[in-house]
Amino acid sequence: MAAERLGSIVRHLTGGNALSHITTKNPDDIVITLAVRTPLCKAKKGGFKDTTLEYMVYALLKEVKERSNLDPALVEDIALGNVSDGKAAYKLRAAMLAAGFPDTAGAYSLNRFCSSGLKAVADIANEISMGNVDIGIAVGAEQMTIGGDSLEKPFDEAVTSQSQQSKDCMEPMGWTSENVSRDFGIQREEMDRYAAESFSRAEKAQKAGWFDDEIVPIKTKIVGPDGEAKEVVLTKDEGIRPGTTAEGLGKIRPAFPQWGPTTTGGNASQLTDGAAAVLLMKRSTAIKLGQPIVAKYVGSTVAGLAPRIMGIGPTVAIPKLLGKYGLTLDDIDVVEVNEAFASMAVYCRDQLKLDWQKMNPRGGAIALGHPLGATGARQIVTGLSECRRQGKKILLTSMCIGTGMGMAGLFVNEA
Repeated sequence: MAAERLGSIVRHLTGGNALSHITTKNPDDIVITLAVRTPLCKAKKGGFKDTTLEYMVYALLKEVKERSNLDPALVEDIALGNVSDGKAAYKLRAAMLAAGFPDTAGAYSLNRFCSSGLKAVADIANEISMGNVDIGIAVGAEQMTIGGDSLEKPFDEAVTSQSQQSKDCMEPMGWTSENVSRDFGIQREEMDRYAAESFSRAEKAQKAGWFDDEIVPIKTKIVGPDGEAKEVVLTKDEGIRPGTTAEGLGKIRPAFPQWGPTTTGGNASQLTDGAAAVLLMKRSTAIKLGQPIVAKYVGSTVAGLAPRIMGIGPTVAIPKLLGKYGLTLDDIDVVEVNEAFASMAVYCRDQLKLDWQKMNPRGGAIALGHPLGATGARQIVTGLSECRRQGKKILLTSMCIGTGMGMAGLFVNEA
């Protein structure tokens, strides 16, 4: 593979120590100086159910401005990863102006499905690396209360008749989960055990206060059954279900019986509203401005696979990314893999031979929720917080992408 050959070159150039190469500090390194997120709230019935996308992004960007203590006039571009809102670019522009960033800064939205938040980080990092801007903010946000990623009508038959894989791009995500379960022999019992562990880890982390440094409180309004709006301050993730067991999950009926018997509302990611933000600049810029350096952005990559089994995307993206830097999974301290469905998470864990203690140590999307466009950035926020807690260095994040791709990102904790 090309990635393996490149990895061999990297090891040669660095005297066999690729890890020391990526941890070496250089003035031109792209670094993260702030990484925060909102609480993750249940779609349609949780804390953000009456909150607009633009307000959520505005409230988060306002926190970024205040917590960074950075002159907002220095921010030159803001990217928003979002999946379901076709007007997201308009809403981001309004939100960033309302949050106090000047009209001299740019703003745009992008959609790479579940990896949109990571793609936003990669885009801003690349802009800085190329010298196009000096400072930028990457945001991922989704309000699944008002939308998801389902197709409104079939694709043009002239397209789908040319290729079965083209036709497979229309398969709903629940269908692809059942494909993975059936094709690779992932049993319902193993999926429920995995999901129960995700809930258990998230419950432990929440009780221990491990999420507190990554979550910023968001003031918003909730409309009650009486139609009255009351002001609330949201501070905690809502999807965690204390005391969840595999036995209890085993009693839940299949969510997609038309496609298979294994995927349920208990072993799949939750529909969620939420957002995350990452502030990036060069190391030299951060030092000059007195900004705290949280982490180094090393790089990211994308890799494709058959759309009908899109959820196993991390199994192609992770080896490709590690190969580019001459690393192995033994070099990685914390791995955040998106738990879109337990079928896919189990397959990725076992196929990659991931150390489960390193993988999603605070639980993942099954317990915390999966606001589509936000998750790629949320994983960075959570993973870096966990690296700080453990005193660990290397973070790897990865997620599957609808229509058959995987994306992965590599970071070095410095906080």
